[in-house]
This record gives sequence, C-alpha cells and structure tokens, in this order.
Amino acid sequence: MRLPQTVVGTDGSPPATAAVEQAAREAACRGARLRIVHSVDWVPPPGIASALDEAGQQALRESGERVLSEAESRARSVAPEVDVLTALARGDPRPVLTGLSRDALMTVVGSGGSSGIASGLLGSVSRHLTTRAEGPVLVVRGTPTPGAPVVLGVDGSPAAQAATAFAFAEAAACGGPLVAVHAWSEWSVPPMPPHDPALRYAKAPGELRAGEERLLAESLSGWSERCPDVVVERRTVRERPRQALIEASRAARLLVVGSRGAGGFAGLRLGSVSMAVLHHARCSVAVVRGEG
Repeated sequence: MRLPQTVVGTDGSPPATAAVEQAAREAACRGARLRIVHSVDWVPPPGIASALDEAGQQALRESGERVLSEAESRARSVAPEVDVLTALARGDPRPVLTGLSRDALMTVVGSGGSSGIASGLLGSVSRHLTTRAEGPVLVVRGTPTPGAPVVLGVDGSPAAQAATAFAFAEAAACGGPLVAVHAWSEWSVPPMPPHDPALRYAKAPGELRAGEERLLAESLSGWSERCPDVVVERRTVRERPRQALIEASRAARLLVVGSRGAGGFAGLRLGSVSMAVLHHARCSVAVVRGEG
C-alpha cells in the first residue's frame, strides 16, 4: 500500500530546519512518508564561459546535497520511525513545491527562508504556496507546545469546511484538544429581513449571538461522532475574526484556517483573515483550500 506523503521544502535556513522538524512530527503521527525537497536554480550571467557554468552548477548541487543530508539527519533525530526520502530538484522552488502539493497530505515550509528580511514576514516560497498549492500548507512559526490545542477558525464557508476536516484529522492523529473559534460582530453578519414584514428589521437582544452560536454548532455537526477521542471546545467571540484568531494562537500549537472566508471574492486565492494570521499568529498556521 502506498503511504500518504508529507512534503517539506528546505533551504538550510533556521526557519526551514524548524519546518523539517515539524514535518517529521506530522509524518510520524499521521503514519506518512516524509519527502524533503531542496531546489537549486542556477541561472548563469550572460556571456559566462561554459566551464564556469558547469562549475557553478556542480557547486550548487554539492551544496544542495549537504542541505538535504543535514535535513534528513534532523528529521530522523525527531522521528526515527518515519520513512524519509530526499529530492534535489532544479528550478524555482515555488513551482516545484506547488507541483508536489497535488499529491501531498500537506506541504510544510518555514515562515521565511534564507533570504527573509525579518522573522515576522512571510518568505516568497511560503507566500506562493499558501496562495497556489493544491493541498493544505503548513507554515511553521516558532516551536510547538506539546499538549496545546489545535485552534480552528470557523465561518461557515466552503473553505472552513475543508479546514474543519483537516483540524479534526490533525487533533485525532497527533493528540490534544481542538478549540473551534467563530468570531462575529454586528458588522460581519449581513442584515437579513424579518420573515414577517410586520416585524422590525433589527434583531432582538441576544438573537444575533444565538444565531452565530447555531452556525458554529452546525459547522461542527457530526465531527465529534467521527472523531470521538477529540475533545472539542466551542468559542463564539464577539470580535473581528483576525484579532480573535491571533489572540487564540498564543495558547495553540497549530492554527487552522480556510484559504478564503465567507466574505471572500471568487477571484481571490487568500482571504484577508488567513493572510493576517499568516503574518501575525504566534504559532504555526495551516491554510486549507476548500471547494468553490
């Protein structure tokens, strides 16, 4: 039987090393194979002699092999039971990893690579994958706290449904509780006309919150039966979604969000909330694409 595969990209930088370690843990608890990928992209300057061109490519290959060897050693030290494969690819790492994401359980990258300006900023590879990958992307930030919960952002959108499935699978496989957060405000909930024209348009006190609590309950319906070992806490918070999720990330080991929320436009690949948490969450973030 072919094992599911977790893919991780590395360039040898500290954020990439953290990503390799986290990917190894993910592969271990999910019973998956780990594929570590390093991509070299040699573009010789115009007019360079072919001998120098070959020497440059050879140096990059040797450097890449060292990066992969060190990453493999790190992965095996974290999860010795995992089947580890390494791949030295040629070309821009962004399309290379995007292509591999099609058949991956998840694709794991650091929040910034060796060319990152600051640890709080997304690197070009992680930014590209979260908008273009065809499967879940886990962007590693910091060191996960054992036993801390998985936090799931819920808004009732198709992407949130896919994120819910991922979050329950993560909590079930890797252990720990699940905290489902639904944030709302008077401005985030579109006004609906009353069923009876004789009634007032405004909601009665408490009616809006009750409706949002029902939305959260309906979004989670059936999942506790499918994953009975996962302890679930529901939080309905009167707050802007990005602030609520960033705050919840302080005590989480992983924050899971959909790629686009209920208010997203069809042409957008990444919503404002998911982009905000990728930049500001205090833990690793998994972005999961939904249908539609």
